[in-house]
Amino acid sequence: MVQIKSPEQIAKMREAGLVVAAIHAATREAAVPGATTRDLDQVARKVLAEHNAKPNFLGYGGFPATICTSVNEVVVHGIPSDGVVLKDGDVISIDCGAIIDGWHGDAAYTAFVGSGHAPELVELSRVTEESMWAGIAAMKQGNRLVDVSRAIETYIRRQPKPGGGKYGIIEDYGGHGIGTEMHMDPHLLNYVDRRRGKGPKLVPGFCLAIEPMVSLGTPKTEVLEDDWTVITTDGTWSSHWEHSVALTEEGPLVLTSPDAGKAKLAELGITAAPDPLG
Repeated sequence: MVQIKSPEQIAKMREAGLVVAAIHAATREAAVPGATTRDLDQVARKVLAEHNAKPNFLGYGGFPATICTSVNEVVVHGIPSDGVVLKDGDVISIDCGAIIDGWHGDAAYTAFVGSGHAPELVELSRVTEESMWAGIAAMKQGNRLVDVSRAIETYIRRQPKPGGGKYGIIEDYGGHGIGTEMHMDPHLLNYVDRRRGKGPKLVPGFCLAIEPMVSLGTPKTEVLEDDWTVITTDGTWSSHWEHSVALTEEGPLVLTSPDAGKAKLAELGITAAPDPLG
């Protein structure tokens, strides 16, 4: 059952989303050579405390940290650690969330540590981020869930991969509904699987966390012995981008973007819904 939100509930989710955006800004600044991934977790904890928000990752299914820090071949669910020291040339995806009055926000981004990154890594992140926005642009009344999946996959498949071959669209993880819980129905694939049908219709009050994960090689993953860390089976590096999005009567509202998605959606010819918090 899909949870449909009222405008008032969406406004509360926007509050949580802005806390997530603040965590992104602070951790991005802190993701420098020599920092540990636990340092980044501490930064996130400080931001949450400053906003009187609760973490939705800490303790979720036993997860031991406030954010996920996934470096290089780690796709998602990397556990912050004193033993993981960022170095020049690394790529890190940071996934985090916040709870305000029982309502959740969830978003992720990929950052480059230091300098000297290979062009194919820069392009990988760009393709992953832009595919997320393609999915967000498909959040229209009358569309179905599969239209979001199709928009993400189509964008990725149309991008030439430096050096040839295809990007790996991670198969075992995807987006999800969000609201009074971090992960809710429906599950959102980042590709079209005709066996799953078209999925529910998108109506005002429908909220999704749209999060493509893409690798330079395989779409296959495996989980390490810590039962959390997900890596590509061929060791290729990956990128992860995510925003929580609400569909309103006025259009999509990107809950975890500082400007509610206004500027980026305008580039795509779409008018973002007004920010309920002004």
